[in-house]
Amino acid sequence: MTQLDVFQTVKRVTLEVLPFLPPEEVSIEKSLKDLGANSIDRMEVVTRSMESLGIKVPLVEFGKVKNLEGLVDVLQRFAN
Repeated sequence: MTQLDVFQTVKRVTLEVLPFLPPEEVSIEKSLKDLGANSIDRMEVVTRSMESLGIKVPLVEFGKVKNLEGLVDVLQRFAN
């Protein structure tokens, strides 16, 4: 699975969780916090993304994630 595949999944899920967000606002260098997601929203994006990708990632792996690129990298590592 490519980085782009994983990013498209994360973007889709982010837009489901944050329906007020214009799609063009979601870019790989932004953080979920920058996009207006609170802690519950962020957890929802992570868990739904894992479900969509059919993977399980220990939550500790997300501890140093700073932006969507970091999230995508962690998810991609476990998807391959």
